[in-house]
Amino acid sequence: MNATTTLDQPYPRLIDWLRSHGVEYEIHEHRPAFTARATASAEGVDPRTFAKVVGLEADDGRRVLAILDATDQLDLHKARHTLGASDVRLLTEEELTILAPGCEAGAIPAVGSLFGLAMYADRAVREDEEISFNAGSHRFSARVQRTAWETAADVAYADLAVKDDSRPAWASS
Repeated sequence: MNATTTLDQPYPRLIDWLRSHGVEYEIHEHRPAFTARATASAEGVDPRTFAKVVGLEADDGRRVLAILDATDQLDLHKARHTLGASDVRLLTEEELTILAPGCEAGAIPAVGSLFGLAMYADRAVREDEEISFNAGSHRFSARVQRTAWETAADVAYADLAVKDDSRPAWASS
């Protein structure tokens, strides 16, 4: 998908899912943004409360979504351990587009069940009272209470991330 193309509305199935699972939400429209950090900035939220969604495939064919703080990076060794796999790879943009029709590549919502996928979140996500994530478009984000989301989305927590230690010590308070 062309990086300048963005959907003019949030992913309708996400809105239906949030409503049907009783998850209170806010949809925020912002300037188009194409990375998790840039989207957090466009939305005006701390990037440590913006959930980055990464698609993975284990060597046995299982596909899952990994959820990380926007400031962190996925550790593939930790992902292999979590999935009990000998190998794990990132899904390609084309695979993600096929997996999540109606969503822009790189803007998949943090709700694996919308796409028939299990979901694993890094433990750092659990520290946030509220989280934001892409709403299927590079122009829309959803903000939810983390506990309601994790219950409704059947989130499994694991140690998945390489932490971004470049933040100054004062920024973590």
